[in-house]
Amino acid sequence: MKKYIFKTFIFTVLASTVIYSSCDKSQLDLLPNGPTEANYFSDESEFNKAVLGVYAKMTDFYWFNGNNPQVGFFFLPGDDITTNASNDESEVFSSLQPSSGRVSYYYGKFYQLINRANTVLDKIETVKEGIYTTPNLKNYHKGEALFLRGFANYNLWNYYGTAPLVTKRPTETADFTPGNSTGNQLLDQAIQDFTDAASLLPAAWDAANKGRVTANAANGMLGKSLVFRGSVTKNTADFTAAVAALNKVTGLSLTADFNDNFSYAKENNSESLFEFQAAKASGGNNYWLDNDFDNAIGDLSMYWGYYSNHWSLFGQSRYFVTTKLAAAFEDADPRKAATLKASDRTVRKYVAQDNPSEGDPGSRDNYRILRLADVKLLQAESILQSGGSTAQAIGLINEIRTRARNMVAAGTVPADYATTETDKTKILNWISNERFIELAGEGQRWFDLRRWHMQGVITLNNSYFSSNVGVVFDPSKNLVVPIPTSELDVNPNVKQNPNY
Repeated sequence: MKKYIFKTFIFTVLASTVIYSSCDKSQLDLLPNGPTEANYFSDESEFNKAVLGVYAKMTDFYWFNGNNPQVGFFFLPGDDITTNASNDESEVFSSLQPSSGRVSYYYGKFYQLINRANTVLDKIETVKEGIYTTPNLKNYHKGEALFLRGFANYNLWNYYGTAPLVTKRPTETADFTPGNSTGNQLLDQAIQDFTDAASLLPAAWDAANKGRVTANAANGMLGKSLVFRGSVTKNTADFTAAVAALNKVTGLSLTADFNDNFSYAKENNSESLFEFQAAKASGGNNYWLDNDFDNAIGDLSMYWGYYSNHWSLFGQSRYFVTTKLAAAFEDADPRKAATLKASDRTVRKYVAQDNPSEGDPGSRDNYRILRLADVKLLQAESILQSGGSTAQAIGLINEIRTRARNMVAAGTVPADYATTETDKTKILNWISNERFIELAGEGQRWFDLRRWHMQGVITLNNSYFSSNVGVVFDPSKNLVVPIPTSELDVNPNVKQNPNY
């Protein structure tokens, strides 16, 4: 997958401009130098390249970005990771403004991904008979495009809340200026896209295409999205549907070693449902170029410099584990040493088993977006919230704890929770705490905190975050980031989120 997925794909142009200095009729009918939309999509290999072009947009979320690393948007805010930067807008909240370059950057990249997915979906719907010759490949491609569009909408809802919902290619003037979505429309669309994708995608790909999304990935993200919607709407039916979706995740297993989920040598393992396929071009990456369109060699890698204190931070603060997270681990829990260095609270996940090139800001160590431990804890939560067996829910939590203690010969910590417990609030606290320590520093925490606050399970305030810096959190404002000024300037139908 790595050697294919992030190769540049040039999306076909809608029109060509011809510059000429005289009215020479012989020059008017020349064919363009490259493919156009009219003559592309002529065989299934070109559809395959188009699908890989949708995946390729994901590189923009995780790379070094020419000394403007973007991954902070995913790992902050939350109560698991902090910085020493008193003005980091992703952690301090009060300094976050609509003019933020980071806010604008992510907003634009998510919609570029959606537009690419919509283009592929449009072309698949209108493809001529005979273009696709490989059995089921058309369905697989459609499922991939739907999944990636769902992934973008899931993130847009979690970050921006009411950003526009775009489900088709723009064909009319009004399509270029859509208004805000309302309520949970973005999440609703993600749920629909994951549902449809799950019925179309294969159970697995061959070795050459490892890393492409599967039915397990779609069902995992479907179940996760349903848990999120159920948390916000307090609708038991969503939790029941989440149980059904997550039960369809099959053929996977927790790795024996928790550390394998952050190791360059153990990517796309038995616990993985969806990973960012970090890579490096054979000629080297250019860390000042997007991996996009006709750039020579853009950046294909993952940026872990925030955790490793790489020189490429150029004076920016590295990321640390919060005092709250450090205290949440039992000292003998093997995950503690795997997650942090206790003496200074520096992060060890991904860093300890990375494979960076000397002097290189990029990494080939994949970012794990969804793994089975996350799914099992979501299963436990959805079973509990849908009125299912408390013993079954506790058993799923215990599977995660058993894996952790078995990393040490005759290990006893963390111990299992009693499956006889029936206090729902207590069990939910167990789930919350297990998600805190198991998924720490993996970019999951903020989404959990946000939905639990909206559900009324927790109350977010300044002290909740246990940061090294002065957090000023206003729940009437900061549960979403602002719609970027760059969007408001060009789209009169989009309104700013409240209190920005």
